[in-house]
Amino acid sequence: MRTSSTIRTRGTVKRTTRAAAALAAGALALSLTACGGDEDSGGGDGGDEGGGAKQPASSVTLPKLDGESLEVAAVWTGTEQENFKKVLAEFEKRTGAKVTFVPAQDPIINFLGSKIAGGAPPDVAMLPQPGAIKQAVDKGWAKPLGAEATKELGENYSQGWQDIGKVGGKQYGVYYKAANKSLIWYNAQVFENAGAAEPKTWDELLNAAQMVYDSGVTPFSVGGADGWTLTDWFENVYLSQAGPEKYDQLAKHEIKWTDPSVKDALTTLAEIWGKKDFVAGGASGALQTEFPASVTQTFTGGDQPKAGMVYEGDFVQVNIGETKAKVGTDAKVFPFPAVGDTAPVVSGGDAAVVFKDSKAAQALATWLASPDAAGIQAKLGGFLSPNKSIDSSVYPNEVQKKIAEALVAAGDDFRFDMSDQAPQAFGGTPGKGEWKTLQDFLKNPKDVAGAQAKLEADAAAAYGG
Repeated sequence: MRTSSTIRTRGTVKRTTRAAAALAAGALALSLTACGGDEDSGGGDGGDEGGGAKQPASSVTLPKLDGESLEVAAVWTGTEQENFKKVLAEFEKRTGAKVTFVPAQDPIINFLGSKIAGGAPPDVAMLPQPGAIKQAVDKGWAKPLGAEATKELGENYSQGWQDIGKVGGKQYGVYYKAANKSLIWYNAQVFENAGAAEPKTWDELLNAAQMVYDSGVTPFSVGGADGWTLTDWFENVYLSQAGPEKYDQLAKHEIKWTDPSVKDALTTLAEIWGKKDFVAGGASGALQTEFPASVTQTFTGGDQPKAGMVYEGDFVQVNIGETKAKVGTDAKVFPFPAVGDTAPVVSGGDAAVVFKDSKAAQALATWLASPDAAGIQAKLGGFLSPNKSIDSSVYPNEVQKKIAEALVAAGDDFRFDMSDQAPQAFGGTPGKGEWKTLQDFLKNPKDVAGAQAKLEADAAAAYGG
């Protein structure tokens, strides 16, 4: 199965050089270092007032859709879902259409299959993997974007972000939401008490972790109940250690998971996952900790939380917002440290894909490709857009603003989440494939060879040999 594993520019494959990766990582490091220390958490409701500057007057043209009804399916819950509904409400206001949000379950491809089999597909679905977009196209479910949506996309997105939404040269996806998945968030008071500094290399990260441990706090919180967090850990280590070419090859299964580069990455991960008392609750506790709890337990309890650090993307701010901690003062962030020559820049995202080729569905896709739509959710916090036409002043705090600016400035010099590029059966299904094997590896990080063998067996089956 061929997946959208590389970023293309002007029709040619763009191989990110180590220098380009270093530049992007350096820009991120610089921007985060420059962030102020008195910002809001970005987890509030925002509303129409405050929370950043207002967007400029609308430039997107939408048709009148009075009397039309649409359904949008996504796996989003909680604050994320509520904020997205405000974006849909503005679409309703501008067009006269009625939009219903349909909560979906992971894996969303299976959910959509059931809806389609029952004759009730949603008009638009938010797909979290390029591999899922390709599956939807291969099954004949997804519809190409129309001229207006494609035009809006071309005006507001870099070529790389356009291309990961393409299948067979046709545009199917609008990457409405992005994620910078190369960040480690930390409890500032814990670091201060421990005398630890923000690390730039893997060895410095291990040293900082030991200092946090010696101060009486467990270094890391890991949301192991959600297997996707573990794939993100692996991808950052692998990209930095093995390099972008190997990363692309493994993403396409052009090299096997039994390759020595995978052994090296798993062995490196075991330096944290296998270190006694370095993970809150140990392996068994981590495997019972869902992602939101992995964040909140890092920022509750003052200077004696359950852990001093938590790895994950910019969207961590949504969950920090559920605590009393403030981003930029109590909760700070640094780029994922370099394991090899350069620090990694791994991104992910959710794409709007049309499942009913109607005027209303295409209008919604056009809306979601606009800076007007993304600006609404950006203002509410816990959200990052690859839309380069957004005025970054709408982001509700300096940390989020700088992360967003670094993502846009990186252009095409990033790598998309590897597991999201894989067939869903391998890279995106709870209890199966990569998610399950890395959960087992967290439980037994000494079994590197066994994890490699299982990963390869599952990958070979999912990719078709």
